[in-house]
Amino acid sequence: MLKMKKITDTYEMKVFTDAGEYFGDVEESILTNNKIFGWRIRSTKNSFLNKILGNAKGVIVPHALVKSMGDIMIVSKGAVPNIGNEELPQQDTE
Repeated sequence: MLKMKKITDTYEMKVFTDAGEYFGDVEESILTNNKIFGWRIRSTKNSFLNKILGNAKGVIVPHALVKSMGDIMIVSKGAVPNIGNEELPQQDTE
């Protein structure tokens, strides 16, 4: 059964990757033509985004990468910025 949720209920919702890592918090929804285009996810202390992005405030995740929403939001691992994936191993080896 499809459950409806108000967009305002999603603000401050915790976001996790499908691998189980804490990704950040929902800050805002992005609407185009009365449809959800994406979600602005805020990087918070101890989040996966904070480890990858450092001082950046967050990322925009396309709605197509959202796998599930309920008490939390689950996004695909593909929502992780590519820049962080490439830089992380290089920083560990230097």
